[in-house]
Amino acid sequence: MELPVVNHPEYVAKINDDNKFPIKKFGALAKHLLETRVVKKFHIPKECSIKTLKTSHSMKYINDIKDMTLDVKAQKKIGFPINDSVVKRSFFATGGTVLASKLALDTKLACNTAGGSHHATFDHGAGYCVFNDVAVAANYLKNKGYAKKILIIDLDVHQGNGNSEIFKNDKDVLTFSMHCASNYPAKKSKSDIDIELKDHMEDEEYLNILHNNLKELNKNKYDFVFYVAGVDIHFEDRLGKLKITDEGVNKRDQMVIENFYSKNISLCGVLGGGYNKNFDKLIELHSMLHKNCAKII
Repeated sequence: MELPVVNHPEYVAKINDDNKFPIKKFGALAKHLLETRVVKKFHIPKECSIKTLKTSHSMKYINDIKDMTLDVKAQKKIGFPINDSVVKRSFFATGGTVLASKLALDTKLACNTAGGSHHATFDHGAGYCVFNDVAVAANYLKNKGYAKKILIIDLDVHQGNGNSEIFKNDKDVLTFSMHCASNYPAKKSKSDIDIELKDHMEDEEYLNILHNNLKELNKNKYDFVFYVAGVDIHFEDRLGKLKITDEGVNKRDQMVIENFYSKNISLCGVLGGGYNKNFDKLIELHSMLHKNCAKII
């Protein structure tokens, strides 16, 4: 069986050339996955509907993005200009995670080539995140009756504060964030489980902590897992503060994917952050999520 992977050309939005966010990674990753035959063709998402978005975001915020009326201060908090291209990307990338989650129900594994915008909360965006695609997709699955108990396992170097804020009063969605304690955001929110890591942590300690926490998570029952596979834990990342090697990132992905696949629990993988100094290395690191899923499906 071929791994279902979701991609859309609109994932590559037009932003200023001097923006720190590597927006071109989404197109380069798609090209790499085709060239390495991880996929033969992509599943193409539609723009996420307002009806689906408003389960996780306020109508005022959705309309401010859609109509490009978001004030300058709020745009600066996001880090992107809210232009026509960024708006399209935000709707398509969120629709992409919704589609990937639906595909994962049948095949047990599916991935988006974007997603993991975990700093976006109910009424604002932040940290290069406009809409919280994982929250939107989790609420979509719940509202449709496709899943009752959902786990969000977030291994980006930054805390998934948007997920924890959106689901703080929801007992059916468990938020787990394992992140660098000293990194963004400065003010952390409270996930159901927060694992705070010290600066400069290396592979062995990181993987041991993850292994032990997966054992604890396995004591609970889930219908569905969202995996935010940020690669900004890598030692060459511009915004990370950990010292995880290529092999460490790869082992982490294998550990998470195999843990849930072996238990027959559907998993939807999304990209999360990655700001490596070397662009080609960044694409290679992001592709590990898709390659490891493709190996075992």
